[in-house]
Parts: sequence; structure tokens; C-alpha cells
Amino acid sequence: MTEDDFMGNIYQRFPVTVERGLGSHVWDINGKEYLDCMGGYGVALVGHCNPRVVDALKKQLEKIITVHSSLYNKTREEFLEDLIRIAPKGLSQVHLNNSGTEAVEAAIKFARKFTGKKGMIAMNGSYHGKSFGSLSLTFNPKYRKSFEPLVEKVSFTSFGDIEALRSAVDSETGLIIIEPIQGESGIHVAPDGFLQDVRKLCDEKGIVLIFDEIQSGLGRTGKMWAAQHWNTGPDIMCLAKGIAGGVPMGATLVRSEILASISKGEHSSTFGGNPLSCAAGIATIKALTEDRLVDNAAKMGKRFMDGLQELKNKHKIIREVRGKGLMIGVEMKFEVKDILLDGIANGLLLLYSGRNILRLLPPLVTSESDIAKALQVLDILLQREEKRRNV
Repeated sequence: MTEDDFMGNIYQRFPVTVERGLGSHVWDINGKEYLDCMGGYGVALVGHCNPRVVDALKKQLEKIITVHSSLYNKTREEFLEDLIRIAPKGLSQVHLNNSGTEAVEAAIKFARKFTGKKGMIAMNGSYHGKSFGSLSLTFNPKYRKSFEPLVEKVSFTSFGDIEALRSAVDSETGLIIIEPIQGESGIHVAPDGFLQDVRKLCDEKGIVLIFDEIQSGLGRTGKMWAAQHWNTGPDIMCLAKGIAGGVPMGATLVRSEILASISKGEHSSTFGGNPLSCAAGIATIKALTEDRLVDNAAKMGKRFMDGLQELKNKHKIIREVRGKGLMIGVEMKFEVKDILLDGIANGLLLLYSGRNILRLLPPLVTSESDIAKALQVLDILLQREEKRRNV
């Protein structure tokens, strides 16, 4: 029997059984080593089994594992202080939860309570999760259609088109939610000026601006927050994925006046602010700042992008290379399934976005030798794919 006998046909599965990991590498049950450019869909942000995270978890396990947020805890307090220290200006309050979709759900409720308005606008190509509220803000019809009707008064507008967004706003618009760099739809980077224009629009109309930095935040793009590339910030920011070094955690960072509108009991989380997650979160922030992993993401991201552009010049099946830092998309002219499977056979784990886009989310500890190896393997895979397709 296998996991599939119990988990159902819910996940796209790959033929690898991972046993252990370290840094940007993982090993399967047969001892085969893989260079990991999948990164747990971005969760392995500071590397697999980051020593800081492992040590923090061991120490916390010997103290206490769970403390509900109706009680105080010093580990949680320290994590919150560290998180606010690196947060965008003005985001001084935090709701701790357990995942990206929960972070978005909280953001929806906070914005609605604060504004009293039910209208929500998201972007074409958006992905914000799959629970009912977050799914309502996720664009792809294949995720939505089986579960409609979803939350009402949601509209979508073109990512990067400020005039289209402006025309979609009405008197009932309470929030606009944006990924500064869209992840699931293929690593689409916000055009220069767009986020600043959205910020101005929200200020003019009294609309809460939410940035979903679940995939793009915490150094992934070579800056602590992707929105820093455009020198702007939100009223609410959603975080998750690598925030606790691989341990489940989500966080919704909020302007104080917005969170002040929520009464006791209107929103909570049993596991949110778990001391284990908070201990791992403290260690993760130290890794990002003291070990200069944000800087490494910028440096290694440029090296990776430059190498991929060279491959694009060499291989006709590459349509475009795009991204920032170590959040990279390689759009192909054909489906990428065979490339993914060939990558596994050659010790390289790759992600996808849709049928024809390779998505690369390697850990921020990735080295120059790792990138050289990834580019070498990709070169071979692309040659094989071209031969298969007679290009």
C-alpha cells in the first residue's frame, strides 16, 4: 500500500519518496540525492533542516509544546517583536494562524469589519488559497467551479492595468488584494508603477489594500518584501510558507486601527501562535537577517536568471524567463511534464505553474555551485525535449 490508498486523488504526485534533507538538497529512501528547486512550494525558505531552526525546535520541545493565545508566552512575544521589527512600516499588529489560506481569510474579515463594505477586488491570475473565502479571491475557474456559489461581491480585473482596476471600484469596494509577484499563475511581476498607483487609489477611496506576500515575502525576491522593489506598502499583509522554517504557520500583519475594529471572539485560532512555530519563526528571521539570506537570494537570483537567459538564447522552446531573486518562472512553448519527470531522473526537483511554465523556488541558502548544477541539468533536459519534439 502507498499514501495514495489513504489520501485520495487530491495532489499531483511525483515518483519520489523523500527521506531527509539538508540545505538545498534532499535524499530519497534509496539514498539518491536531488537538488531541490521545488523547495516545498516555497516552504523550505531557509533550507531543509536549517541548523538554527532545528536547534530552536529542540530547545522549545523541552519547555512546552502548546500555549493557547488566551495565555501569555515569552517565545511568542519574542517572535512577534522580531516579526514587527522587519515588517513594512505601519503594520504593527499581528494575527497568528497556521497557513496562507488562513492568513487571507483573516485579512478578508478584518478589512470587512473595518470598512463595513462587502465588495472585494482581486486580480486575473490571482491565487490566494482554497478555503471558501480565499478561493473566492482565487481567479482560476478550475479551482472555483465545483464549489460555487462562493463569497459574493467579488470581481476580478487585469493585473497591471490601473485603469481597469479604477473602473471596477465602486462605493461598496472594501478591499483590493494583490500578489506583488503572482506565483501560481506563472511568476508574473507587477509592472513598474502599478502597485504605487493602486496604493494611491486605495488612499483616495478609503479601500483597504492587502498584499499577499505568502510566496514572495521574507527575502524570496532579494528584498525582505517583494513590494519593496516598488517602494510601497499595504494596509494588511499575508504571510505563510517559509515563515517558520518548514513548520506550519501563517500570519496576518495589520495596521493597528484595522485590527482594533475586531472585538474579542470575532476571530481566533486554536493553534495560532503555537510556541513551536514561534521558536522556529525566531530562528528563521535570524537566518534571513544575520546569515544574510536575503542578500544571497538577490545575488544567486541574478546568477540564475542570467544563466536561464543564456539557455533561452540557446533553446528555441523557451518563450520567456521572468521573476525576481529566487522566484523565477520559465515559460515554455510546450507542456513541461516530461521535463519535470526527466529532472527527477537526473536529480533535479522542479515545480510547475500550469502546463507550460517551470517554476523555480529554491531555498535561499542555494549556492553558486547549486545553480551551476541546475543550469547544467536543465540544458540537458531542454536538449532532450527539443529532440523529442524535433525542434
